[in-house]
Amino acid sequence: MSPLPHDFLLEMNALFGPDEAGALCRALEGAPCVCLRLNPGKPGAAPPADGAVPWCTEGRYLSGRPAFTFDPLLHAGCYYVQEASSMFIEQAYRQMDTPPRRLLDLCAAPGGKSTLWRSLMPAGTLLVANEPVRTRAQVLAENLSKWGQPDVVVTQALPERFAALPGFFDVVAADVPCSGEGMFRKDPASRDEWTAAAPARCAERQFRIVSDVWPALRQGGFLVYSTCTFNRQEDEDNVVRICEELGAEPVEVPADAAWGVVGDVTGQGLPVCRFLPHRARGEGFFLALLRKTAACPDAGNGRRKRRAGSGGIRTELRGAARWLCDKGEFQLVQTSPERVAAVRAALADDVARVAGAVGVLSAGVPVAELRGRKAAPAHELALSPLLAPDAFPRAELDLPTALAYLRREAVTLPPDVPRGHVVATFGGHALGFLNQLGTRANNLYPAEWRIRKQTIE
Repeated sequence: MSPLPHDFLLEMNALFGPDEAGALCRALEGAPCVCLRLNPGKPGAAPPADGAVPWCTEGRYLSGRPAFTFDPLLHAGCYYVQEASSMFIEQAYRQMDTPPRRLLDLCAAPGGKSTLWRSLMPAGTLLVANEPVRTRAQVLAENLSKWGQPDVVVTQALPERFAALPGFFDVVAADVPCSGEGMFRKDPASRDEWTAAAPARCAERQFRIVSDVWPALRQGGFLVYSTCTFNRQEDEDNVVRICEELGAEPVEVPADAAWGVVGDVTGQGLPVCRFLPHRARGEGFFLALLRKTAACPDAGNGRRKRRAGSGGIRTELRGAARWLCDKGEFQLVQTSPERVAAVRAALADDVARVAGAVGVLSAGVPVAELRGRKAAPAHELALSPLLAPDAFPRAELDLPTALAYLRREAVTLPPDVPRGHVVATFGGHALGFLNQLGTRANNLYPAEWRIRKQTIE
């Protein structure tokens, strides 16, 4: 591991003082924590825990790092491997007056915070998870599909595109790109990428990102501003600038003293939360909860000329509605000439407004796609609670067969499994679809999702 950058050491010494900075830097030379967060919608087995993350209901510490790639329950969405400090957004959520109806996770890939936001939000509220970079947005969509909860739209857009939705969101979560000082022990390569000029450059970019999305946040709504860095420019100083130049006020997020969370270290008296790895059991993280005070046009409930719905859906795809267990609450929406998704009827107008403003990668739960002239179930449907229990037969796989399935290798099912589409399960949790042909089964696991490793390194 490369030594900590000399300019970083000087920066920390000036900010914290020699004793605190020394303790911080010694901690950065140690091993990072290993943590995961359970999916309350898919209760089941997970690697043995070494204690609970105190600020997150479903967060768990592990005593070591197992080979997560080779655990089918990870691919089934039963848990998400996430750094403990970043789970603190749960405490920010609990300070909001009422549950947000619409939440935008602006810089969401790979999806750790998005899956947590979705678990915290009540059913029937809308999470828009955005990532500007397409390859990262595809990973985000994959992870949210595995998590399985339906009221999600995944978008790929720059922050300024959301200005076309004035006052639309009750909450904007901005885990902004930063200089990454808090990653120095988790990602050793970040040490070599850091420069003395990075904090100021990143701080300016972060403020621009927040400024660009600011019109989309309603007056009285909340900005959850976070970074994984230590310096004051990207943290406290940017919070002050957002409040003064854009119009916001900080909101306190209480933290138990036993958690080791540190407050403002700049003397400005801000109610912010800092995670330092020598004090809290996690990596470097900074969070501020801000309430927007500036005026903004209300999103209202304006009706679009054309409401998203089942009109115009090809006959071959309409029959896929029979595969859903909540047919009354959800409706089929055409997402491409060959695909339909299930969107909650009460959110259809909101989803349509988002789709009219920014590029949408996925909305709701993909249900079916045309293969030739017949409708076949979409892979994401198998991972969703919307799939009717009796829609398809199920085949429980043992561990070697489950891993072969996840590698998209050939899989043989017992001869008594009915022909046609079958849900492959492990530990009772769905992994995806197979097409049972009799003497063999076609593996329908998405090629881009497959496990590429053959052995544990």
